[in-house]
Amino acid sequence: MEYYETLGVPKSASPAEIKKAYRQLALKYHPDKNQGDKTAEAKFKEINEAYAVLSDAEKKKQYDTFGSSDFHQRYSQEDIFRNFDLNDILRQFGAGAGGGSTTFRNNMGGGAQSFQSFFGQGAGSRMGGGCGAGGCQQPAKGQDLTYQLSVTLDEVMHGAEKNISLRTNGTPQNVTVKIPKGIEAGKKLRLKGKGGASPQGGAPGDLFLKVEVSKHDRFQRDGDDLICEKWISFSDACLGTKVEIETLEGKKFMVNVPSGIQPDARLRIKGHGLPSGPLGSRGDIYVKLGVQVPEQLSTEQQELVLSLQGAGL
Repeated sequence: MEYYETLGVPKSASPAEIKKAYRQLALKYHPDKNQGDKTAEAKFKEINEAYAVLSDAEKKKQYDTFGSSDFHQRYSQEDIFRNFDLNDILRQFGAGAGGGSTTFRNNMGGGAQSFQSFFGQGAGSRMGGGCGAGGCQQPAKGQDLTYQLSVTLDEVMHGAEKNISLRTNGTPQNVTVKIPKGIEAGKKLRLKGKGGASPQGGAPGDLFLKVEVSKHDRFQRDGDDLICEKWISFSDACLGTKVEIETLEGKKFMVNVPSGIQPDARLRIKGHGLPSGPLGSRGDIYVKLGVQVPEQLSTEQQELVLSLQGAGL
């Protein structure tokens, strides 16, 4: 579902414009005006879900950053409606938890507390109370499971889709997970409904894939930056030289090493590091220089070094 499209507003819409569009659509597709119309009921749910995200500054930021597909991989329905005051929605349309629109309350299966069954499992608890005497208790959700997922720096750079095999509930299954650009080690990707089965027939748990980034043969990661080592001779450190650096994408740069460079100095290649998220800018590459000291010297080299030593070098 594309939330801006659902509410009919541009991405640049202000909070007031988003709220206005939501109210107009919610009134249009309100169950009181569309009794027995399942299409309108589904539309009403979509409108509320879109508003629950776009009216929350943090959720909206995540949605704008990652896009619809990646956002829904990170956020479950419970996450989406968390801190969304559904009681307030009822009051706006004359259907408060204690009274108001009879038709709406009947459609909801008994008033505000039955939002859980209307909007999905867990929604009722976000209205400030549990199920009443009428009872709307849902079977316990299955256990959430966590697995390690190893990704390469190339997959961090470009993003990827990975097919992985794992075992849940004693049964092997294959799942596909989308790796967003710039993913950091320690982050968790959520696959809704791919976790443990509920022993009571409820919804299955979720599967969390905890990301670890495998070692690279040339680069180390430091946030969005990449660090590589390059060794040069003592004479090159004194006189200056050029070193060739190849990026993760295979681009090659000749980097100038100024004369008199000191050991552990760093040279920067701007904008060729890792992306900061799917839509973010890129970090840099830092070339860490080391001065290579030969373990053995030829007779000629030894004489030259002695002469340099005598000259104060």
